[in-house]
Amino acid sequence: MKQYVIIGGDAAGMSAAMQIIRRDSDEPQVTTLERGGIYSYAQCGLPYVIEGSVAQTDDLIARSKETFRKKYGIDARTYHEVKSIDPQKQYVHGIDLELDQPFTIPYDKLLIATGADPVIPSLPGNGLQGVHTLKTIPDLERLQADLHQHRQVTIVGGGYVGLELAEAFASQHIPVRIVERNGQLAKMFDGDMASLLHEEANAQGIEIVFNKTVTELRADTEGRVNALYADNEAFPTNLVVFATGIKPNTSFLRETDIELNEKGAVHVDGQMKTNLANVYAAGDCALQYHRIKEQHDFLPLGTHANKQGRIAGTNMSGTEKSFQGVVGTSIFRFLRLTAARTGISEKEAERLEVPAESVYYKGTDIAGYFTDKKPLHIKLVYRTDNHLLLGAQIIGESGVDKRIDVLATALFHRMSMDEFEDLDLSYAPPYNGVWDPVQQAARRVN
Repeated sequence: MKQYVIIGGDAAGMSAAMQIIRRDSDEPQVTTLERGGIYSYAQCGLPYVIEGSVAQTDDLIARSKETFRKKYGIDARTYHEVKSIDPQKQYVHGIDLELDQPFTIPYDKLLIATGADPVIPSLPGNGLQGVHTLKTIPDLERLQADLHQHRQVTIVGGGYVGLELAEAFASQHIPVRIVERNGQLAKMFDGDMASLLHEEANAQGIEIVFNKTVTELRADTEGRVNALYADNEAFPTNLVVFATGIKPNTSFLRETDIELNEKGAVHVDGQMKTNLANVYAAGDCALQYHRIKEQHDFLPLGTHANKQGRIAGTNMSGTEKSFQGVVGTSIFRFLRLTAARTGISEKEAERLEVPAESVYYKGTDIAGYFTDKKPLHIKLVYRTDNHLLLGAQIIGESGVDKRIDVLATALFHRMSMDEFEDLDLSYAPPYNGVWDPVQQAARRVN
């Protein structure tokens, strides 16, 4: 009987655990260690509880700890924080936070699926009442409780989470401000495309402060935040949410010889193996191979975590399967707009010194003669030497998701711009023009 230990009880960890249970026929002993109190919940759904599309936090939980224990025989533990591992003797050491007692568990195979923690800049006042992050269900519950009385919100950071939160607050008619240290929102997009998001924010009454770095938070007489200072300019606020990115939760590995990148993410091969014997890693604490960049990258998304966890569990249980990499596809809603991207942007191509150009096309989501058609803004990035597609960005009110998935599939299979005209895409006037806007954009290269 093999002893499997998995550190982390969310997407990657529990995807791996289920594969082990299903594939290892020798009655495996699977122990999962979760430092929090909740297993298998949808982190990406947290802003939509505030927005109202999700009725309650319980709806975000896929399987409870009790389900994993009783139905699948997994020794699923909560409030067990791992402090170190001994890869030579193959032990995991940590603290049972409820009992305040140390524990040690032996393993034959170990998976590190510890995810990532939100980054809070080290600055005066970051621990005041009214200062929040959003990564877990308890984070959300604290934020919701605070919203009942304090409704002048400042979000620090204009990335995915910051924009999703801004939409959620705005939908509830809560005044919201975004402070972004760069000159645009959604820096994963090129500036010309991100300008569409700026226009939408302004149209919906969201205040945006660009090119400002938060330096200090100040409190009122009761110890609650009442002002945010950015480069010495004061902004009144009584609730602050930091959405300034995440960092891999791997500090407990620093005393080992495990290979980490500069951000602390674990290097893994195609089978999710680390450089330590019998130690695997998956999810937001691990790197992913980027098929377009042809190098490892840190792209912490739920889709990658589930896939990597599934592949890790498959390999741990003795069946070989390889992770085929990512092309960098993502999508989010911002007020009336949907914004999506895949591959690399024009500025990324320049940074990677790839010979590239782009083409821009403004089309419509359905047949152009329909009265309710919506504009689609499409940008395609391609190699100048062989017209190979490198990336795409699409922003519009409707039809974005359909097109970005076509482009992501094309990227995965290394299609050239010249081949797009041959694609047999679905057509009927309520759904498309006779030439899809993606094909229309690609034809402008020829």
